[in-house]
Amino acid sequence: MLTKKQNLLETIRGGKPDRYVNQYEYMHMIMGTPFTARNQRATPGQTDVKDLWGITWSWPEGTPGQFPVHTPDKIVIPDIEELDKYYHEPSLDFTDEDWAPFLGQLEGINRDEEFVTVFVAPGIFEMCHHLQEIQNCLMNFYEYPDEMHDLIDRLTSWELRYAEQICKYLKPDAIFHHDDWGSQQSTFISPEMWREFIKPAYEKIYGFYKAHGVELIVHHSDSFAATLVQDMIDVGIDVWQGVMTSNNIPELIEKYGGKITFMGGIDSAAVDRPDWTPELVAQEVRKACESFGTKYFIPNTTQGLGMSTFPGVYEAVSAEIDKMSKELF
Repeated sequence: MLTKKQNLLETIRGGKPDRYVNQYEYMHMIMGTPFTARNQRATPGQTDVKDLWGITWSWPEGTPGQFPVHTPDKIVIPDIEELDKYYHEPSLDFTDEDWAPFLGQLEGINRDEEFVTVFVAPGIFEMCHHLQEIQNCLMNFYEYPDEMHDLIDRLTSWELRYAEQICKYLKPDAIFHHDDWGSQQSTFISPEMWREFIKPAYEKIYGFYKAHGVELIVHHSDSFAATLVQDMIDVGIDVWQGVMTSNNIPELIEKYGGKITFMGGIDSAAVDRPDWTPELVAQEVRKACESFGTKYFIPNTTQGLGMSTFPGVYEAVSAEIDKMSKELF
């Protein structure tokens, strides 16, 4: 029997996996860094928690995650033309002593079995609208392109400095990086605009990680992003996690399999709901596995961590994936 790591590599390389990669099993997720410890945000049930960027967060009970609060008094950058006035990035001036308490996360991990994976969020596009509010942000791409390029350059520079410390201290095998690029039906901005503004940032960020020993880039975007898949490949993404069924997954696997792997195919909204049942989960998992095959595909709910909003859903999906492995391999 292949290890989790071996089975993942066989899957993404088009080799001979002996079972489905079961959701996030191949990633040993590292969440803690000196920055995340200080950058407190809302947890379930909390409201109006301000982070180090000045962004205010709330996480109502029963919802999938936290989201920024954008009442007029809480928008961090209300005027993109006054970026110097409003943009203030958190310090990354951490010492060896600051990092020391977080190195214990690496103890006992078998790197032959799992990828040591550092979680990074939010991404560049998300930071743009977290700081400005989504409608303002989208309009500013059109009305103030120079200022938006300036903001993205600053965010990219900050993230590269953060990446340098992550690689120095945690030496990850993989990065799990969030940045939602669309709704269920379309990207938030046109592919052409995405290539102008967002793609250069990820060429630098993911290029840095790959140049510093990171083997696997897993990017989360639970959205429609079929029009960006070649660009994902260009910037070094190995696994697109969160691929929803509004994307034509069989067509994407046929066209891009071998260059990128698609992780998702089980829309969280279809199964992760208050009235979920084991029968519903079994139905959705079977549909995904039978529709999308066994190569370049990892069955997974589209939510961006190994968890579910409603207790028991994630575990039920994993159990059904194991059943499908016995049937299809």
